[in-house]
Amino acid sequence: MAFGELPKKDWYGILGAGPSDTLAELKRKYQRLVLLYHPDKQSADVSAGEVEARMQRFIEIDRAWKILGNEETKKEYDLQRREDELTQGWPADAQVSLEDMTWNHNDNCYSLTCRCGGKYSVSKFEAEHVSLVCCDTCSLLIEILQ
Repeated sequence: MAFGELPKKDWYGILGAGPSDTLAELKRKYQRLVLLYHPDKQSADVSAGEVEARMQRFIEIDRAWKILGNEETKKEYDLQRREDELTQGWPADAQVSLEDMTWNHNDNCYSLTCRCGGKYSVSKFEAEHVSLVCCDTCSLLIEILQ
C-alpha cells in the first residue's frame, strides 16, 4: 500500500489508539467504534447530515483498521510516521547517496561513520522506505538519496 497516495491521517487517533497498542487492543478499539458508527446501528431520528457524518466516520474507522490490523501495512505506516516526525522535527545535516555507504554483510545493513565517531546504520528494507537516518551516538541526521 502506497501511503503517499493517501491523505496524511492519524490512523491511530481515529481508533483512539497509540503505536504501542497491541494488535488485540487495536482490534478491541476498532470493534467498539464499529458498533457505535455502523450504518445499521443508527437510529431513524437522526438528521441526514448526521447520518452522512457518521457514515464518513465509519469509513475512516474501517480504513484505519485495514491499515493497522495488518502487520505489513502497519509497519509501513509506522515507518512513514517516523520519517515524517524526523523530517518535521529536525532538518537533515547532510545528504548521502546509498552508494556512498558501506554494505556490511555480517549485519545485513548499510553503514556510514558519523563525524562524531558514531555510526549511521540502515537495513536494505529501511533504505527503500525511510530517507532519514540518525547517528547512533549523536543527534545528527543524514538524508539517504536513492
